[in-house]
Amino acid sequence: MGLLDSLVGQVGAALANNQTQNGQGGLMEVITHLVNNPETGGLSGLVKTFQEQGLGDAMASWISTGQNQAVSANQIQQVLGSAQVQQLAQQFGLSPELLSSGLATMLPQVIDTITPNGQLPANNQLVEQGLSLLKGKLFG
Repeated sequence: MGLLDSLVGQVGAALANNQTQNGQGGLMEVITHLVNNPETGGLSGLVKTFQEQGLGDAMASWISTGQNQAVSANQIQQVLGSAQVQQLAQQFGLSPELLSSGLATMLPQVIDTITPNGQLPANNQLVEQGLSLLKGKLFG
């Protein structure tokens, strides 16, 4: 679990700046929603959305065992669409700017963590277990 602990530490550091502004775990809750939402196809649907919006290579880098390609807050807004960013921001009590920049920082690390073998998990239960473990390590 050394690699997972290291990745959790990195994600935790990224969260540290945001926790006082948005409440503990706000961005993690958004990511959990995006990855587990059956209406959008869960993690597979999120991968497809990134591919359709021209950021398939970035998503592929997060899933692979290599280095993660960075994305910007603007690219996150492009992929999700400003209407969905606004809706998620309102739903989770965040500003759209914080949501976009937080997702740009955290989403690559979380996707990388829940795909440790460079492949999408076979089912959503494994994704949910990985996210639960990650949240438990970050927020006790």
